[in-house]
Amino acid sequence: MDKSTLDELVNKLGNFTQLKLESIPDIDLYMDQVTTFIEEKLGYLKRNKEDTAITKTMINNYTKAGILMPPKKKKYSKQHMILIILTYYLKQILSIGDIQNLFSSLVNSIKEGEDHTGDLDKIYEDFLSIEKDEVESFIKDFKCKITKNDNFDYNGEELEKDENSLQFAIEKDKNKLITVVVMLVVRANIEKKMAESIIDNFFKE
Repeated sequence: MDKSTLDELVNKLGNFTQLKLESIPDIDLYMDQVTTFIEEKLGYLKRNKEDTAITKTMINNYTKAGILMPPKKKKYSKQHMILIILTYYLKQILSIGDIQNLFSSLVNSIKEGEDHTGDLDKIYEDFLSIEKDEVESFIKDFKCKITKNDNFDYNGEELEKDENSLQFAIEKDKNKLITVVVMLVVRANIEKKMAESIIDNFFKE
């Protein structure tokens, strides 16, 4: 494993097309249309190709949990779609209970007839802006950290003459990759804890 391989992996993180607000259907959709749309637009986020981005059961569970408003005549509006998309992202880190606490006030207001179209549009637009900035920042920061770390580099041509030396270099790289993974998880865990603290202090009733 060398820096060029890590560069390729991290570059893939930024190689995606954001789902813009105007690209979300402005007409009500049936359940099958919702799952197909999410699969087509957000399927790139799946870890494995055989995974399913979202299912009918998931959407029904989100509705039962109060994360979504009940559909009207079995159809889902653009507001539903925004909440489904945001939930798809948030559930990668947060529990369904935390997402419920986060959205419950907004969803309950919509259930009661209040119009929060502008609020949801603004939240989604802010999400897109944050996602873009954070991905760019992460890629730059990650490459900087790896560039400063000389332990990923070795002269493969010279080491090929000595199988033991080559094996040592490979094992050394694997050990260093463990450190990289730990670094990423520590950072993610700190940010997760902060997100949970905000939910606990401001969104729990």
